Amino acid sequence: MLQIDSHVPRQFTESDTLFLRSYANLLAGAVDRIRVIGEVRDGEARLRTALEERVAERTRALTEANDRLHAEAEERGRIEEALRQSLKMEAVGQLTGGLAHDFNNLLAGISGSLELIRTRVGQGRASEVDRYIDVAMTSVERAAALTHRLLAFSRRQTLDPKATDVNRLVAGMEDLFSRTVGPGIAVETRLANDLWPALCDPNQLENALLNLVINARDAMPDGGPLMIETRNTVFPDTRPGADPTTSKVPAGEYMGLFVTDGGTGMPVDVIARAFDPFFTTKPTGQGTGLGLSMIYGFVQQSGGHVLLGSEAGQGTVVSIYLPRHLGLADVVKVTGLLTSPAVAEAGTVVLVVEDEVAVRMVIVEVLSDLGYVVLEAKDGQSGLRVIESRVRIDLLLTDVGLPGGMNGRQLADAARAHSPELKVLFLTGYAASAAVSNGRMEAGMEIMIKPFALDALAARIEGMVLMDRPVASPGSATALRASS
Repeated sequence: MLQIDSHVPRQFTESDTLFLRSYANLLAGAVDRIRVIGEVRDGEARLRTALEERVAERTRALTEANDRLHAEAEERGRIEEALRQSLKMEAVGQLTGGLAHDFNNLLAGISGSLELIRTRVGQGRASEVDRYIDVAMTSVERAAALTHRLLAFSRRQTLDPKATDVNRLVAGMEDLFSRTVGPGIAVETRLANDLWPALCDPNQLENALLNLVINARDAMPDGGPLMIETRNTVFPDTRPGADPTTSKVPAGEYMGLFVTDGGTGMPVDVIARAFDPFFTTKPTGQGTGLGLSMIYGFVQQSGGHVLLGSEAGQGTVVSIYLPRHLGLADVVKVTGLLTSPAVAEAGTVVLVVEDEVAVRMVIVEVLSDLGYVVLEAKDGQSGLRVIESRVRIDLLLTDVGLPGGMNGRQLADAARAHSPELKVLFLTGYAASAAVSNGRMEAGMEIMIKPFALDALAARIEGMVLMDRPVASPGSATALRASS
């Protein structure tokens, strides 16, 4: 290399030696770098292979773990479903046992009274039968209240929601509260100014409020204070430091109704079961255990929330929150006790469709006595044939649960296809959902729950036929009742 520019051999000088040594060192460094790069590449390959093996191993482990978790989740789901079924069957057992007990007692009172009536009439002592009739009617009313409470708890009771002025409702019940609780309990009301209307069934709210007042009375055997309060309540989206009880209520604007007593209160274990059906701390025969459960079902079905606060020895407060209605409250016309039903206008025709022979017979006879022209049918198909015959019909009165493949709601729809303005009154003992669309009755349609007072039925029919609007129909304690 040193001879590139020289054609004559010469002896290497010291500088030439230094150059060669430096160049040799450079070559050696380059060789070392090449060797290191090779080793690094080999190491990277080995590392890559090792990493790939570890990733594959970890993937297999994660897949296996995921499979195990999935299997465990399925097993847990099966166990939870079995537990839910077990709890459901336990609840059904409690419901069935409590229901059978109460209804057997009621039936015993009814059947015993009827037997005594037959005996006294046979003995010529007809003047003594009135008290047995009263006993039987009381048992019927208690049975009706029991089924209504059960339907409310199961959220199957038909509601007739209206924009309700709760202040007016409470004020109208103050005398009833005072008579119910007696002189030893001081009833006080605090009604908020400018209270928002609530969209709810005012009749069911009255029942709920009366139940709460009765519970408060029973919790204060030695007397005490009872406060009924209303106020507008707003729950924001976020509530730092809020009461964990009220935090269960979704954000929004609510009409709040609060019933507070100074009674014995409830321990934690009783509060936990207070809304359970048939759970009661009252002595046997003094309570069905359905009061609070009925209230819970009604409030939930109305889109609201009910909360319970209590401590043993410190009294109880029940808080009902119903969603605010954006609008004015409906004007509720308060009527007095029903008097004898008015005689029907001449020629007014009612079609009665009812599969229960005894119920149909009673209704037909009562309406006939009042002067109505009554047509009758035993099921939906036969009722439809009457309608298709084009005879005059002013009102269709039909049971909801009819046999033969056409229920009362379907019959009403078919009838309105022929006569869109036909008024329809549904009767039902249970299947209210089949008659109700979106929780409301259509215009010209109303519903009555069995058993009902016949004077109330007559007043409802009169109101629908003559005035084209619903008439309040409070029950009559002495009226004959039709049962499903």
